[in-house]
Amino acid sequence: MIDRLEAIVKRYQEITEQLSSPDIIQDIKKMTELSKEQTRLSETVELYNKYKQVLKNIEEDKELTKDSELGAFAKEELVSLEEEKSKLESQLEILLLPHDPNDEKNVVVEIKGAAGGDEANIFAGDLFDMYMKYASREGWKIDVTNSIEGSAGGFTNIEFMVKGENVYSKLKYESGAHRVQRVPATESQGRVHTSTATVLVMPEAEELDFELDMNEVRVDITRSSGCGGQGVNTTDSAVRLTHIPTGIIVYSQVERSQIKNKEMAIKILKTRLYDLKLREKEEAEGKERRSKIGTGDRSEKIRTYNYPQNRLTDHRIGFTSINLDRIMDGDLGVVIEALMNEDQKRKLEGNDKDIA
Repeated sequence: MIDRLEAIVKRYQEITEQLSSPDIIQDIKKMTELSKEQTRLSETVELYNKYKQVLKNIEEDKELTKDSELGAFAKEELVSLEEEKSKLESQLEILLLPHDPNDEKNVVVEIKGAAGGDEANIFAGDLFDMYMKYASREGWKIDVTNSIEGSAGGFTNIEFMVKGENVYSKLKYESGAHRVQRVPATESQGRVHTSTATVLVMPEAEELDFELDMNEVRVDITRSSGCGGQGVNTTDSAVRLTHIPTGIIVYSQVERSQIKNKEMAIKILKTRLYDLKLREKEEAEGKERRSKIGTGDRSEKIRTYNYPQNRLTDHRIGFTSINLDRIMDGDLGVVIEALMNEDQKRKLEGNDKDIA
């Protein structure tokens, strides 16, 4: 572990020197790459420096135990220092786990009503509200890029960007099929129905990740569609982009400005193409997609929301909470934390098995 930490410190110092080089300062792309790497390594370097100081203090106190006057005090302090040493070692082990380069990125999320008709669309709307409230607690910002409302409420499809600090590191576990069990408002017999909505979370593609050739993109300008409301445009400002080589279609209609809609659509298209590239790369290398917690497959049932029993169950890790109402009100962090902890635990154990 020490050898790896020393290598990180050396790399951190190299980056610091490079960032002051006139050549690097003039190269915006390289400077951005180095700055991001430095920020990512800084926590490990700071914690390792603290660890080294604790080791030094332990050695000094061991010498002091031989002193007749300070020996008792040194022995007492040694107990505390050994506990701190053990704690720091555990934290450093986690920081040394393989780093997902997308963890610090913003994300694009797509929620679709699936099995269950109107109730599935309503549930898709409930999930969107849950993510909105969770994002607010985290200090993140949400921008809706496209939405199609359901006839009875909710959404048949809604796409949005989540911007903030370390968004993907937390929301990447949300991809998959979410199942709800409850009595729909339209149910006259009081029977519990089961419906599903699917969630897809993609790391936002940045300029350094993916270059889009606009010669391969067909741009169509249309009038915004939807179920009405003051937010729907009455001018031809909606933008539809079609990536000809892959057939991927992106639609942006939320902004009133055609230019802004086009900018947003391009950003979403880049993200979808980047996500496709990631999947192809991992499949070629024979690895599971994204986190070991789940493959991110839209058909993978990851969670059940049982309203009659106020219970949420995440099937991948066997996590259960009887505070579904609080989770739907934005307290999703308790589930995310459980997923992250289990992910770290399995990686530390060297368990490569996908949690499904």
